[in-house]
Amino acid sequence: QAQLVESGGGVVQAGGSLRLTCASSLRTFGYLVMGWFRVAPGKEREFVAAITSDGGNTRYADSVQGRFTISRDSAKKTVYLQMNSLKLEDAAVYYCAAKAQNSAWRATNGYQYWGQGTQITISS
Repeated sequence: QAQLVESGGGVVQAGGSLRLTCASSLRTFGYLVMGWFRVAPGKEREFVAAITSDGGNTRYADSVQGRFTISRDSAKKTVYLQMNSLKLEDAAVYYCAAKAQNSAWRATNGYQYWGQGTQITISS
């Protein structure tokens, strides 16, 4: 059984918006830092955003700061990524991830759980 399941991907025009959802079945969800990463064609996985277990702190990649917002609903065990003013370079497969340690949020190798990814395509 998948422990993190992303949804909400699709095709959107440049300048448009999408909201990604990551549903978790992890019993420890309320204690986990949640992150979003993406992999664009020909590129390595990169950090997008992260949020602490209590939702009190967030971090963003410079490339999405001011356009993307990460949030979480612990009662629903769900984390969201609201993406506005989408650009062609935002096209990628987006992954939800979770980690127990409240540090090094931007480091890919620190996350213990990963979803299967959801594709975002940006049309011009």
